[in-house]
Amino acid sequence: MTVPLLTCEFDDGTVREWHATGDGVERRTTHSYTPTLFVDGPRESLTALGDALGRDPKVDDTGFERWFTGLGDRARSTVLRVDCERTLEVRTVAREIRSAHEADASPGTLRLYNVDLAPQFRYCVETDTSPVPARPLDAVEIGLPETALRDGDVTALTADGERLGETPRDTLGKLQERLAARDPDVLCCSTARVIPFCHERAADAGLDSFRLGRAAGYEQLAGANTYESYGQVGHSPARYRVPGRATVDRSNSFLLAESGIPGLLDLVERSWRPLQETAWGSIGTILTAIQVRHALARDVLIPWNKWEPEAFKCVETLHAGDRGGFTFAPDVGLHETVVEVDFASLYPNIMCEYNVSPETVRCDCHDSADVPGLGYSICDREGFIPEVLAPIIEDRAAIKTERQRTEEPERRETLAARSAALKWILVSCFGYQGYRNAKFGRIECHESINAFAREILLDAKETLEAGGWRVLHGIVDSLWLQPVDGEAQTPIETLCERISEAASIPLECEDRFEWVCFVPVRDSGAGALTKYFGRVAGRDEYVTKGIEAVQRSTPPFVASLQRELIETLDRTRASEPVCDRLSRGLSRLRRGDVDPQSLVIRKRVSKRLDDYEQRTQTVAAVERAQAQGLTRRPGQDVAYVVVDDDRRSKARVRLAHETLGEYDADFYTTLAMRAGESILSPLGWDRDRIRRHLRGTTTQTLASYQ
Repeated sequence: MTVPLLTCEFDDGTVREWHATGDGVERRTTHSYTPTLFVDGPRESLTALGDALGRDPKVDDTGFERWFTGLGDRARSTVLRVDCERTLEVRTVAREIRSAHEADASPGTLRLYNVDLAPQFRYCVETDTSPVPARPLDAVEIGLPETALRDGDVTALTADGERLGETPRDTLGKLQERLAARDPDVLCCSTARVIPFCHERAADAGLDSFRLGRAAGYEQLAGANTYESYGQVGHSPARYRVPGRATVDRSNSFLLAESGIPGLLDLVERSWRPLQETAWGSIGTILTAIQVRHALARDVLIPWNKWEPEAFKCVETLHAGDRGGFTFAPDVGLHETVVEVDFASLYPNIMCEYNVSPETVRCDCHDSADVPGLGYSICDREGFIPEVLAPIIEDRAAIKTERQRTEEPERRETLAARSAALKWILVSCFGYQGYRNAKFGRIECHESINAFAREILLDAKETLEAGGWRVLHGIVDSLWLQPVDGEAQTPIETLCERISEAASIPLECEDRFEWVCFVPVRDSGAGALTKYFGRVAGRDEYVTKGIEAVQRSTPPFVASLQRELIETLDRTRASEPVCDRLSRGLSRLRRGDVDPQSLVIRKRVSKRLDDYEQRTQTVAAVERAQAQGLTRRPGQDVAYVVVDDDRRSKARVRLAHETLGEYDADFYTTLAMRAGESILSPLGWDRDRIRRHLRGTTTQTLASYQ
């Protein structure tokens, strides 16, 4: 019986495997592993390439095999198998084939497959070795402040939140003792830079036997880099590993922050990326790994680069297809007795219900008009994307049902983490169809999904209106409804069942609200599509979407003040008490009576310092950080308090870790006023009216203090 793999290391053709067994960890060594890539092209070109690669010391062996090279292929192709000596040489060999060997053939005639798989993931899928732990994994949290890293102060190190010692030798010695006693499987680090830092300080302290892993040493897997995804700049710090333990970098794991270790382990099981590679992977990376497993199970090779061009379309089809999902402009204002209904996982369910997949849309064997408004045909053969998504949709629904029925808090927390992990996969699967570098994406699928979604929402709107309900707002997969005065209403549950049956996709009653406010666009009367707040009926709970209180850059004081304004509106249903409560918050700011730590602003650096054209607060903060030896690269966060917004130098701000005293009250008053305007604008109070009321306020209402 194969024991699941926890992690592995590759060293000069040798693979050291670490398996999490029922009573500990088992170490194995493999000398015979040869990672493989494949090449497709004319037989004579492949034969010549195989002869040339036979003389390449990086290549162990070559041969011919028969595989499918595309999802829609009905017959296998004969391809050249290239077994490489070492894992890290796969891409090197692939680049040499593309540049040197392809020069002997017509450009573009050779296509490469199974090239860019992550090393541990490749090892698991090629050797059929499961990375799913057979037992619960033990994790130790290791933390170190950024300033301590800069200053070389290892005594600031914590393990599971506990300071360890007063001297470097004592601190690292106690960390070593804790790791030896616990023998954890996972190191959760505040930043992966802790790994080389601890080993370097241990060497300085003469602790020659110090190690964070189950064996000596550590390895850098990749350097830091900046990237852009969906218009957002991100930063990936350097990655490290230690022998025998999975290392998770909290500063470089979106999925860990969203779903915790239980969510990551659920994705490990679906993708077969071992825990460490899953933790640092993006949502798209994990989705691709899941797709790769399914493709290989179908004997379909994984293209290195996507080369299928967008299909020819006439101008009318281009115009019809270049549209997003359903949007219905919100009715700005405060509305009482509101119901929100949502289609469950609408876009993934569309792909499954209507068989939308790269090889099924506009296939060669059908000429029907299956996609509404576009006329695309969809093949009857079971699609690849539905095969991938259906188990995820079904499992998430089952997890949500179990969570609702479970009373055990720890179990509920685990289920919530797993549900969150799957939610992000389902959220990304639609957008990934339109991503130009997606392994199994296609723009016609993206267009078809949107077309089905628009049709489904419009049909649902008609049914709901016929049942006596008014649509206040609708976007993508959600509708907000209010009973029409003077009309008999069909129960919303009955209408949801009727719509679900017609669309073959569940429409669920997501929430009922005592009241909801839809916020207008600033300086415009039009409704903002994604900004609203309201009181959930029957629960002591508010929903806030898109407003300042849920924006990551908003200072905690301003976010807390805005939530208090919502509570005041809930109690009074009147604008004046809300404005009076805002006035009290502004007075605290002007008196200097606010803790500066609650005024910290967190912004993401979007470009290199020299590329900024405006002297913003973020620029001042980055300059201040650099002056203190704290580098901020594009994609990283910088946290600061504005102390004098009239300045344009780095003296304009103080960084969050510095000693904070005074702050620029006028600047934060402006932020608080904007937050207040978001709450009052649905009631018809614009910025000028708020200011007039504040200027004229001498006696505040009692309601603003409750």
